[in-house]
Amino acid sequence: MFDFSQTVDRHGTWCTQWDYVEDRFGAPDLLPFTISDMDFATAPCVLEAVAKRLDHGVLGYSRWKNDDFLSAVTHWYQRRFACRMDAQTLVYGPSVIYMVSQLIRQWSAPGEGVFIHTPAYDAFFKAISGNDRQVLTAPLRSVEGGWEYDEQAFEAQLARPDCKILLLCSPHNPTGKVWSRAELAAMAALCEKHGVRVISDEIHMDMVWGNTVHTPWSEVGGERWALLTSASKSFNIPALTGAYGFIPDAQERETYLNALKGRDGLSSPAVLSLVAHIAAYRHGEPWLDALRHYLEGNLRFVAEQLNGAFAQLNWRPPEATYLAWLDLRPLALDDRQLQKALIEQEKVAIMPGYTYGDEGLGYLRLNVGCPRAKVEDGVARLIRAISRQL
Repeated sequence: MFDFSQTVDRHGTWCTQWDYVEDRFGAPDLLPFTISDMDFATAPCVLEAVAKRLDHGVLGYSRWKNDDFLSAVTHWYQRRFACRMDAQTLVYGPSVIYMVSQLIRQWSAPGEGVFIHTPAYDAFFKAISGNDRQVLTAPLRSVEGGWEYDEQAFEAQLARPDCKILLLCSPHNPTGKVWSRAELAAMAALCEKHGVRVISDEIHMDMVWGNTVHTPWSEVGGERWALLTSASKSFNIPALTGAYGFIPDAQERETYLNALKGRDGLSSPAVLSLVAHIAAYRHGEPWLDALRHYLEGNLRFVAEQLNGAFAQLNWRPPEATYLAWLDLRPLALDDRQLQKALIEQEKVAIMPGYTYGDEGLGYLRLNVGCPRAKVEDGVARLIRAISRQL
């Protein structure tokens, strides 16, 4: 029903990934596998709903707190995760990172600590430091078949008097780890023990592979938390802006909403984002399931090609996300030299692992949210660049 092999030319559309690749990589006209948006047109049901709203012809101020939006979100959680979410606890925001930043300001003071698992999504570092908070970390460990966290090191950071917030990425970017219910429950208990609030960024919740199951933080989290997410990754609509979350504590929810409206003047939502979310969550499930199948195939292709060229890698697709976190450490390559070869010789842009902290040294993050032909081209270029370094 859906053809994900079709190439959509994104040049000349002010596209961050294609038109502005030089900003990050220092060279124009590279084949990009970079920031986490996809090269696919979004679901037809979303495009049709947006077009119908534009045909109305009036794009005035609107409200996010309406039954159509709230019920679409809670319907999605019931359908996809068998979770009954309280619509009265739902809040809106222009982006997940805006909401993260606002809650960091709300739940901590300048100089206090926010904990993240590393390697970490680079915007987390910026959101914490940009709000004059201290980044507290403990590394994830690569183990056979996946990733695990060091509970002892984690608790040691939570026990610090200045640690006020756990900023969780669930599923985890960049490793693609899906936190088990047991792991989440253990983290929740430790956060309660040490009086640490939780902000759970679950924007990749729909991109979980195989029999692995995503557990929303709401299933384990007590009262001192916020779950933040958006349909932007799943349905490729980040340009519309718009995110949402759940804050169960009524007073904390009101404080957040007062800042959104009073201090920042952002309470009127992007109406096309509301339209897109409603259409996606009510009618987009078949498209999303077909997309997920296609993306899993892309990840398997990367594994087959890389392991065929370099058997010692034994790379396995992640549990979640369309971001292939490639562990090249067995090849003992120089990260900077590899980037130089990728950019200057192969004309390809792939995110270096050190973007996500020191624990990312020796890794690359390859975005496979694109037609298979592009993945084939990019992986071939990557293999050639690696081969030259050996």
